[in-house]
Amino acid sequence: MPVSAGQDPISVAVLHGGETPPGLDGAVGDARLRLAATPDELATVLPGCEVLLTWDFTSDAVKQVWDATDTSALRWVHTASAGVDRVAFPALLGSGATLTNSRGVFDRPMAEFVLGAVIAFAKDTARSLALQRERTWRHRETENVAGTVATVVGSGPIGRAVAELLGAVGMRVRLVGRRAAEGVHAFDELPGLLPDTDYLVLAAPLTDDTRGMLHTGTIALLPERARVVNVGRGPLVVQDDLTGALATGRIAGAALDVFEVEPLPADSPLWTMENVLLSPHMSGDVVGWKDMLVALFADNLARFRDGRELRNVVDPERGYVSTGGNQ
Repeated sequence: MPVSAGQDPISVAVLHGGETPPGLDGAVGDARLRLAATPDELATVLPGCEVLLTWDFTSDAVKQVWDATDTSALRWVHTASAGVDRVAFPALLGSGATLTNSRGVFDRPMAEFVLGAVIAFAKDTARSLALQRERTWRHRETENVAGTVATVVGSGPIGRAVAELLGAVGMRVRLVGRRAAEGVHAFDELPGLLPDTDYLVLAAPLTDDTRGMLHTGTIALLPERARVVNVGRGPLVVQDDLTGALATGRIAGAALDVFEVEPLPADSPLWTMENVLLSPHMSGDVVGWKDMLVALFADNLARFRDGRELRNVVDPERGYVSTGGNQ
């Protein structure tokens, strides 16, 4: 539904967390920017603003200050991430403000990241690097990627980009979405897909249905050769259950870009596991990604100003963007 523009100049609160978006001043025209790095600053600048940009998408500041802050003027909230779980809380969703995300910026980079993790596991890259550091010459055999089975949970743009790249190297890919559609399995079919899965890729939004979806019970359905790749959200996984399965060899490995607690605590056993590849929530962050995020927000701001329909509107009932295919 189109969002009618307010009286210019538009006031935009920006939760930036200490790092302001590059080129934002020039991208927003005559909009008045009100910058906030902390929850206290956000509570100060938010009243009277029609638009909120959550550039610091790792912050819970919006939820923290919402009930005690006058948000009556707020009509649109945009987050500089694909996931919306930090801002999709009931009070905001029920406020009448439109919520949008940055869908489309991260699809291909995250798909390349997943493909890289799959190849790294199959070709034993971590062991090769360790042996190189030791100056040890040890011949080994590695695995084929072609012909293996990948189950990708999340059939939105990121999941579909992952499926496309994995399919291009000869993997057999099954997409899993909220409901069944052409080429997509319903979420409740997942248990039947796990027993022959070589690579389980989690690229789903975090919702009540997907939270904790990988736990001891679902891990038990995977074959011992299986690897898990999580580029979705950390709470999709019960981390202790996965850590235990990795420690005992119940599954062969995991590539984890997201975690229940971020940064990952220094005492987590995941840091030292030889069958685990860790990265600090960076699977979609390629050169130029911040500029692309600003450009997307600026385009949506122009739409908001003109009363046109916004891109990437989050369905308040489902908790993700529901247009353009399943999630």
